[in-house]
Amino acid sequence: APNALNHQINPTPTCSQDTASGSGGGGAGGTNAVPAGGLRTLVVQQMSLERPRETWSKKMDFLLSVIGYAVDLGNVWRFPYICYQNGGGAFLLPYMLMAVFGGVPLFYMELALGQFHRSGCISIWKHICPIFKGIGFAICIIALYIAFYYNTIMAWSLYYLLSCFRPTLPWASCSNSWNTANCKVYTYTDRNVSWSNSSTSPAEEFYTRQVLQVHLSPGLHQLGSVSWQLALCLLFIFTIVYFSIWKGVKTSGKVVWVTATFPYLVLLVLLVRGCTLPGAWRGVVFYLQPDWQKLLSTTVWVDAAAQIFFSLGPGFGVLLAFASYNPFHNNCYKDALLTSSVNCLTSFLSGFVIFTVLGYMAEMRQQDVSAVAKDAGPSLLFIIYAEAIANMPASTFFAVIFFLMLIMLGLDSTFAGLEGVITAMIDEFPQLLAKRRKLFVFGLVCVCYLGALSTLTYGGAYVVKLFEEYATGPAVITVVLLEVIAVSWFYGRLKSDNRAIVCECKTSLVCSSSSIFQFIIISFLAFPPEVRLFDYQYPAWTNVLGYCIGVSSFICVPTYMVYYLCRAKGSFKQVQPHISSLSVLPSHLLRSVPLLASSLLASALFHLSFFLFRFSVRSLLLYTKWLLLNLNSSSKIVLKKSCVT
Repeated sequence: APNALNHQINPTPTCSQDTASGSGGGGAGGTNAVPAGGLRTLVVQQMSLERPRETWSKKMDFLLSVIGYAVDLGNVWRFPYICYQNGGGAFLLPYMLMAVFGGVPLFYMELALGQFHRSGCISIWKHICPIFKGIGFAICIIALYIAFYYNTIMAWSLYYLLSCFRPTLPWASCSNSWNTANCKVYTYTDRNVSWSNSSTSPAEEFYTRQVLQVHLSPGLHQLGSVSWQLALCLLFIFTIVYFSIWKGVKTSGKVVWVTATFPYLVLLVLLVRGCTLPGAWRGVVFYLQPDWQKLLSTTVWVDAAAQIFFSLGPGFGVLLAFASYNPFHNNCYKDALLTSSVNCLTSFLSGFVIFTVLGYMAEMRQQDVSAVAKDAGPSLLFIIYAEAIANMPASTFFAVIFFLMLIMLGLDSTFAGLEGVITAMIDEFPQLLAKRRKLFVFGLVCVCYLGALSTLTYGGAYVVKLFEEYATGPAVITVVLLEVIAVSWFYGRLKSDNRAIVCECKTSLVCSSSSIFQFIIISFLAFPPEVRLFDYQYPAWTNVLGYCIGVSSFICVPTYMVYYLCRAKGSFKQVQPHISSLSVLPSHLLRSVPLLASSLLASALFHLSFFLFRFSVRSLLLYTKWLLLNLNSSSKIVLKKSCVT
């Protein structure tokens, strides 16, 4: 067990010498004489050179922390929207396939690696493949980008929560100072309100003109000043985060008993209330009615893979950090199945909570559910759902518990994201940071707050959207693809002894997970997203800015590889044996999904990825041919020579 835990044991043998009864201290130096045949006791003392690692107080602390991390705001707004947009009930088929063959194996892999090596996302690579250590630094940068914009959404929720304690909800009427002449109030009893394309609801104007104040910013080129109300709300959020994680998992493990369980209580209350609203059945039918024709579209499969990946959350260093505080013989296989199942069921339950209310809104407005559910992302919560709550009896009570639930969901994910960075840095620099954890956590929280100031400006919503589209998605998927390749291929390459990783685990991880990630990356590069928020169309230069933000984290991987090879002494053949680690997972951790089904899915995704690649190459050749036909003769000669070369 000490060797398995990578402890550096220093056996120190000491001999205690027993003399016969009655023998006094003999000898000039006061030493005991050892008679022939006397008893000798050998005492072996094991001394670890590593500091004792903190562990969870209870197994339930770990499970609630992982569930709280996986179940976040995206489960409430993203999954329902993605589901109805991609075929309703038919979307559940690709969603479950991607979960079984892509999300859950990666989820389990990170739990197993973290529990076995007991290290964060940076120092763990010295046990796996040292040349890929840049993956850990890239993960930390991505986690910082998430902290820059994710906590701003909680600041919006806190602003809404504080506004609930007014005599009437401020987004329930058009008589406020921020309302315009286009504001129209809908009520279920008043059907005489005429609605036009230029009409806006009081909830929409409260969100855009009072909370965000985006009308004061023309776009990303001129963000405007910082909103002091949101700055104070965000400061309060980060204060809660600091005092929840400053002492480690001992304190955060207790906080999640509230932050991870309270959202489920609120979801059940809102589900019961939504089912009793008029027209709720319309929303449920719209949510689950299958459209099997959409399964023929590659977009549906890309959205399913992306949704399950970002929902379970492998690749952010959090699962490695949380599992590293587990006992060595903890059954992480059952933990992976349990927590991932709870996460998927929560997403499915959230769809009913959202669409029962959307059906009620459609009944009240006398419109189709598709017209009501046109908003996606945070607008679905802060505009549509907020407006529906304002028209319910006991609206203040439901508004308070709803926005309190959003804050709780966000806090869990923030605890986990920052804990992943903290664990990684402390494990990498233990002499510098181990005894200064509170000071380091304070500095990290301050950096996150200062980095989030751009999202608190009048145009901050545009920055949030930019970070959401480019800073995390493609970068983290690319990083996880490299992580899967490094673990499955370099981690204990097939040796002559019994320490090699079995072929089943290698094939299932490489073929299924890596093929899915290649599919997503190629699709993203072939069809970049058209970013739009409200009436603002992002200009072309923002795509370049977005790709630069994404590459800024991923660039750590090749940079560290070059640094590692330059620092190593000797030729490449002499360095090559030290690039990959010889340690591997034990046999009781090597469980995976069925090989046959995984290989079939991998083959299909590989052929689809190859088709997209061939399509890109063919497009490039056609574009080159078009250039040759439209350039002058002198330029043609130069271009032909370069193409031939």
